[in-house]
Amino acid sequence: MAAALLIPFKHCRIACSWLFLVCTVPLLLFSSIASAEWFREEADVMGTRISVELWADNQAQANTVIALAMDELRWVDNTMSPYIETSELYRINQLAAKQPVVISKDLFQLIEKAQYFSKESNGAFDISFSSVGHFYDYRAGVKPNQQQLVQNLAAINYQLIKLDAEHSTIFFQHPNIKIDLGGIAKGYAVDHAIAVLEKNNIVSAIVAAGGDSRIIGDRFGDPWVIGVRHPRQENTYAVRIPLENTAISTSGDYERFFIKNGERVHHILNPVTGLPANKVQSASILSAKAVDTDALSTTVFVLGVEQGLALVNRMQGVDAIIIDGEGKLHYSDELLLAE
Repeated sequence: MAAALLIPFKHCRIACSWLFLVCTVPLLLFSSIASAEWFREEADVMGTRISVELWADNQAQANTVIALAMDELRWVDNTMSPYIETSELYRINQLAAKQPVVISKDLFQLIEKAQYFSKESNGAFDISFSSVGHFYDYRAGVKPNQQQLVQNLAAINYQLIKLDAEHSTIFFQHPNIKIDLGGIAKGYAVDHAIAVLEKNNIVSAIVAAGGDSRIIGDRFGDPWVIGVRHPRQENTYAVRIPLENTAISTSGDYERFFIKNGERVHHILNPVTGLPANKVQSASILSAKAVDTDALSTTVFVLGVEQGLALVNRMQGVDAIIIDGEGKLHYSDELLLAE
């Protein structure tokens, strides 16, 4: 894939009129002039590297606001991690197949949002993927055996997750259901961190959690530049996108994976098969909120080019850039309306 494709776009949401195509991990370009008033902090939260970068009057103000944003990100992790034994999500996975479990308003609303995307995509997005997904160990290079797939595949079915709004409960209608919010919770956390920054009068910032980022404002006349990593060339960007007031998420088959018998075994599973989705290498979504871009990037990755673009094209305020299995770039309709 060439690193010098230059494609014009008309959308004011994209800060420049040019999208410089080259594919996922945020790349930020900053001028040395403003460096004294830009403040940045990084941490490992939610199983990924997160960063908060913002414009502030002084170090003290930056430290205070960044700490509040980091607290919000850690709160989401402590509430919604399937691995932390004290988390609310962990408790759900232990009990919800036995009886309805009362859950917090925040978690109920996020699961409700996840169910919305499941319905919109006819199940391509499904938080019950973990019913099979928890048998994968990407560090150890382990995937489920045939017996584990057969016994648990029927438990991947969002329709068997029952939410009761009146009583704020969740119940699983299959004994083997486990849920994982990894395809939506990071975006949700990014949005919460952004809300904290806005509440504290920050007018220019970016919060990034792995492949999920959201931007406040611009860089005082210049756009923020987000780099989308090339799926097959480490430390190379397939896309560099100038943006403002936008969220962007990328899902790729290079994020968590191992190679076994020549097969790339990665973490984005097809809910129909319980196996890694293999139609594309990368899917990037742009929209107003990171909770939506996070869920939709996973969804489009599973659906593939044709069905993924059809879904995005019928949604207001959503754009997509997809890299297919051959490395070819595809765009949603609004991005193709070049001048």
